[in-house]
Amino acid sequence: MNALELQSVSAGYGPYRALDEVSFAVGTGEVVALVGPNGAGKSTVARVCAGLVKPTSGRLFVGGHDLTGAPPWQIARNKLASVPEGRGVFARLSVAENLQLSFGRWLGSEAVPGALEEAFARFPILADRRRQRAGTLSGGQQRLLSLAKVLGNAPDVVVADELSLGLAPAALDDLYQQLGAVAERGTALLVIEQRTDRVLALAHRAVVLDRGVIRFDGPPAGAVGVLDGVLGGPRPPARSGETAG
Repeated sequence: MNALELQSVSAGYGPYRALDEVSFAVGTGEVVALVGPNGAGKSTVARVCAGLVKPTSGRLFVGGHDLTGAPPWQIARNKLASVPEGRGVFARLSVAENLQLSFGRWLGSEAVPGALEEAFARFPILADRRRQRAGTLSGGQQRLLSLAKVLGNAPDVVVADELSLGLAPAALDDLYQQLGAVAERGTALLVIEQRTDRVLALAHRAVVLDRGVIRFDGPPAGAVGVLDGVLGGPRPPARSGETAG
């Protein structure tokens, strides 16, 4: 059974189409890299998976359940965690308070102490800063906190959108080390990235998206040539009603 599957999904914003019959799956415990140029529709895929954008056609399955058009809370209850583009933390709350709020919402108050202990063991740098306001953390530390918030809820699949955006190399190393540890625990990952070298090294499979259409779905090594063509070669004219996503 697949942890996540999109079947012929089209989606957009008003009259503009960002995805055109996109189909791919993320198997249980699999890491899939979703890559492509700016405006390819990658973030729209993440929003569809999280329930923030409803498909105009096609189906979304999470853990084998048809959740097409379901609200975000229902998708989250089916063990899909979304780490959106950006920092995704409450700046005025401490690191510990950010985690407690997230864990309490999904796990209940009784499970919070154990989830906190596990999160701090997994992310020692956050343990050292547990009383620090999240807004004063570095960009890399805030991204680790946003990841820790969703991992404490024991998801079956994580959709991570542009986690490395704006990060220094050292912070990027920490982030990908944690993603690798998550994958080793058997959590399925859909990682949407511009830093293709890092994500392709982590992934079991790669999906190349361009102008809302899948150009490749297969081994990461095979995606490199397709990406080169998409990024550097001649590109077809946009279809009517199509835009970035």
